[in-house]
Amino acid sequence: MIPILSREQIRAFDREAIERCSVPSIVLMENAGRNACDVLEREMLGGSAKDKRVVVVCGTGNNGGDGFVIARHLLARRARVSVALAGTRDKLSHDAKTNANAWVGLGGPTESITDVDALKKTLADADAIVDALFGTGLDRALETSATAIVEAMNEHASRVFAVDIPSGLDAQTGAILGACVFAAHTATFAHPKLGLYTPNGAAHAGALHVVDIGVPASLVSHVGHDAELLEPRDVARLVEPRAPDVHKYRAGHVGVLAGSLGKTGAALLVARGALRAGAGAVTVATWHDALPALRAASLEVMTASLDALEKPLIEVAASFAAAKRAVVAGPGFGTDERAATAIRALLVGYEGTIVLDADALTLHAGRASELASSRAKLVLTPHAGEAARLLASTAEEIERDRFTAARALAKKARAVVVLKGARTLVVSAEGRVVVCGAGNAALATAGSGDVLAGIIGANACSMQPFDAACVGVHLHAAAADLWSTRTTPPRHRGLLASEIAEQVPDVLAALGR
Repeated sequence: MIPILSREQIRAFDREAIERCSVPSIVLMENAGRNACDVLEREMLGGSAKDKRVVVVCGTGNNGGDGFVIARHLLARRARVSVALAGTRDKLSHDAKTNANAWVGLGGPTESITDVDALKKTLADADAIVDALFGTGLDRALETSATAIVEAMNEHASRVFAVDIPSGLDAQTGAILGACVFAAHTATFAHPKLGLYTPNGAAHAGALHVVDIGVPASLVSHVGHDAELLEPRDVARLVEPRAPDVHKYRAGHVGVLAGSLGKTGAALLVARGALRAGAGAVTVATWHDALPALRAASLEVMTASLDALEKPLIEVAASFAAAKRAVVAGPGFGTDERAATAIRALLVGYEGTIVLDADALTLHAGRASELASSRAKLVLTPHAGEAARLLASTAEEIERDRFTAARALAKKARAVVVLKGARTLVVSAEGRVVVCGAGNAALATAGSGDVLAGIIGANACSMQPFDAACVGVHLHAAAADLWSTRTTPPRHRGLLASEIAEQVPDVLAALGR
């Protein structure tokens, strides 16, 4: 997995390079700018900077210094480059001033931004715009003048190349600091930053490129990291090849407590996700009045009634779960007293892995700590709104700092938490954070979360809950990517939840599993 660093950790990483390894900061800036220029030329200038018009918008800090390095290298590659400086040269940081002087010494044109309308005219005919306004150190709302510059760049978002991080994005939380650049590509230095792996980061950074700064990445071992980026090879290591002599119950029998009258589709999507992810058998237990629709819609799924037998519901639910390797509970299940009774019986009596989703989470609104007393190993799969209900917060508060919120919920519930969204997080009760880098906007479709719960449930039959959650979120997201890229250009609308499940075997095959 690739380490993802906080704001303080990336500062510490730079200090390690400068102090422990004796690499001057000006050398780090040179390496960063030169390698970012390579990415810019390759990704946005058609492979050659010659005769391309590029405007580099620089701030007065070190991010602006990176911009001056990029401008100089573009000039050496015979691009037509100009620098627009937000501020005056006497305000530049030490290294930024050194590179600004080198740029000016080569005859590079620099204008201080005093008129945003004039800047807009300058940007209008540029082949590319380099955003080197603010870097990872920004932690306060932009001032009015900076906001105007950001908005001017955003009028040409498809041509913007962000340096290290889009200006206005909080590197720690991913919050928007008043206004934020929309970039087509972002070259981030040395290691990814937390804020880039949030919904806002996904929306504003465009295609993300991690750029070498000329020191070993292993230096991160001295400073630590707050999260890890999940890679396909990590998933392949967790999914064992299927043995030739496996049978359906060894492959995993998943129990599903889901569905109700009019909402049997949720239960069927859970089941389909589990079966396509490799479960050998799935049995759905639901309310008697929902069984006819459930049975009519699926050939492969076994069913059971929760309320037709002359036994207490609490006994029926516990008995149903007993022989299952993992249980998924909640989608379309209802939030009335009978649903609460069945979920409570499951949490008290079952000792395997339970994936709690949808209504099962809503039943614990404001009472997340009660989940910690369950005998089962829990995986919670909330979106921001459900996480907010569990923590008695708001969705806006959750999205303001997803990492902190997910850690808080995992600790309170003593569970693995899958906080869904663009760049889904998997967080252990001990605070380990893994980020899924796969997926696209096509996943914004009804039933997508039900399929994810089923996929996680299938994997929980053969691996620990945290690993099952990591594998599940990757398979789910990569399935959407596979569906999307089967057309040219890629499609990001029209994906059905059942189609996510249908792609999963192909994703597994691509992993060699």
